[in-house]
Amino acid sequence: QVQLVESGGGSVQAGGSLRLSCTASGDTYSNSYMAWFRQAPGKGREGVANIRTDGITSCADSVKGRFTISKDNAKNTLYLQMNSLKPEDTAMYYCAADRIAWELMPNYANWGQGTQVTVSS
Repeated sequence: QVQLVESGGGSVQAGGSLRLSCTASGDTYSNSYMAWFRQAPGKGREGVANIRTDGITSCADSVKGRFTISKDNAKNTLYLQMNSLKPEDTAMYYCAADRIAWELMPNYANWGQGTQVTVSS
């Protein structure tokens, strides 16, 4: 099992940037497939971006060209760089990890508590 703690959320104006961090502890070697999800009020959990153990990444069409996922294995930290933020990006953002490559499906076994991102127009 792995423990995940997100940070870096906040309130920004449209067009601004934020960088989210997710620090992992525990069995990080096994649970090396990681992803970012988000959930807006009244909506389901949406996959934002994921990274495989070989470093290959993918992201949702809604954030393509604006968000970048990366990972620092030495620090056991996952990042999400968010640029050109829009009001529709407002949501709680969650980090997830698993030993299975779920890609952007919300089937990960390990989840953080989330960090709130609010984008005002």
